[in-house]
Amino acid sequence: MSLLGWVIIFSLFGGVLSVLAAAIFLLFPEAQRERAMPHAVSFAIGAMLGAAFLGLLPHAVEGEFRLEFHQLGMTVLLGILGFFLMEKMVLWRHCHAHACEAHAPSAEHRRKATGTLILIGDGIHNLVDGVLIAGAFLTNIHLGVITSLAVAAHEIPQEVGDFAVLLHSGLSRRRAFLFNILTSITTLFGAVAAYFWLQHSLQAVPYVIAIAASSFIYIAVADLIPGLHQRVDLKATAQQLILIMCGMAMIYVTHSTLH
Repeated sequence: MSLLGWVIIFSLFGGVLSVLAAAIFLLFPEAQRERAMPHAVSFAIGAMLGAAFLGLLPHAVEGEFRLEFHQLGMTVLLGILGFFLMEKMVLWRHCHAHACEAHAPSAEHRRKATGTLILIGDGIHNLVDGVLIAGAFLTNIHLGVITSLAVAAHEIPQEVGDFAVLLHSGLSRRRAFLFNILTSITTLFGAVAAYFWLQHSLQAVPYVIAIAASSFIYIAVADLIPGLHQRVDLKATAQQLILIMCGMAMIYVTHSTLH
């Protein structure tokens, strides 16, 4: 299979299939979803941190690119600041609960506006994910697979949250599903566009990889981990730690198998 074929298949995997998985998740009773959501988030944290530190960053400083460590560190720091600013601008806001201050205003028109912002932000986010997936595949295929797995792992709990917000804003289940599928396709557009652009600008690939790592680090540390601290009992903490390690182990095993 051609490299472009790999990019297309796994960008769809990271985008559309995560929406389908989230839609299946919503078929369960609300009480079961509430219980399962923290576990899915914990696993996603491990997968993203594993992808960043075990897969992406080592490849940015090794192999044919050999990005200097100082340049790598600066790129990661700027990437984290960039994602912080994007979140501050409320262009998108990752929400992993059925209600939060940003997503559940009381006025009906505010709810509808929030639903629109969710779709716009999710589309842009998926577009960026596509660029990151293409950049990883241009480095090598197994790094692309790892990046796609990490994208899918964090997209599933995020999409469940997005579904809840869209339903809260007044959309039917069918329309919420359709709109989420449409926004997920932007992952493919971003991946294909980046594939052709980055092939003519290979020197940009290690920087794209470093930005991908900063994206995963920022989402895991700033957006997901604080939610885990809402449960402080020993049993919940042990479950969270085990699931985070399982997410990391998935990336490690995938990396070792494909390397």
